[in-house]
Amino acid sequence: MEQMLAVNGIELCTETFGSPTDPPILLVGGMSASMDYWEDDFCAALAAGGRFVIRYDHRDTGRSTSWPPGEPGYTGRDMIADIPALLDAFGLDRAHVFGISMGAALAQCVAVLYPDRVATLILDETSPAFDGVPGLPPIGEELAEFFEAAAETTVPDPSDHEALVTMLVEDQRAFVPERFDEARMRAVVERSVRRTPDMRPSLANHHVMSDGEPVEATLADIAAPTLVIHGTRDPLFPIGHGEVLARGIPDARLLLLDGVGHEPPPPYAWDVVIPAILDHTA
Repeated sequence: MEQMLAVNGIELCTETFGSPTDPPILLVGGMSASMDYWEDDFCAALAAGGRFVIRYDHRDTGRSTSWPPGEPGYTGRDMIADIPALLDAFGLDRAHVFGISMGAALAQCVAVLYPDRVATLILDETSPAFDGVPGLPPIGEELAEFFEAAAETTVPDPSDHEALVTMLVEDQRAFVPERFDEARMRAVVERSVRRTPDMRPSLANHHVMSDGEPVEATLADIAAPTLVIHGTRDPLFPIGHGEVLARGIPDARLLLLDGVGHEPPPPYAWDVVIPAILDHTA
């Protein structure tokens, strides 16, 4: 059941799975992504393993507070602060924090700025959040070409849901070079579009927000036990990004998912991912 929570002077839309008496896992989504990209069955499987799963719509996604397109009234530092504020709203001292892509960058910052709030850290399909980390491979050529072409593409009218869904599905396809499940992704995107009153802020604002006050840290400053999950076919953050994270964070463990792209763990990988997460958060 969805619940609107007052957080940092705004409202964030949340949904939970499982018993509040179980250890909590907070799921932090990627750029421009509502909580719908954390699929129901994935959340339910974690809950069945004895975890209290919390997912939420970022600012400017889903049903959370939004701003005019191109004019986000917040910074990246505000989105970092939303994470401990959400824990406060649920009455939680700390949680296991599981972020993907941009959400995993936010999670790294939370682990440094609010270490007492992070029981463990799970970083999926992401890159170091801090400056000055050497040895990171560049974006894949095909995805770079896609971004270049997309910059010249006109976004469909937000009232044309079918055209908008089709565009967003094709966007997702560019991030998943192997085993792209179009029907499954279309269902996810359709739900996200249906739940979002106006998709224009979602499509624009995370891309143009400023970082805000910088987080001065290194990977070695992350004290939380960390599991790094990375797909071997991620074109945005090629596998070297996950390897650098696992080497730089003390005692981090790296779980490679064969053939997986830049995406939340797909169902065919759940038999590996879910036990690994349950073990890590035990």
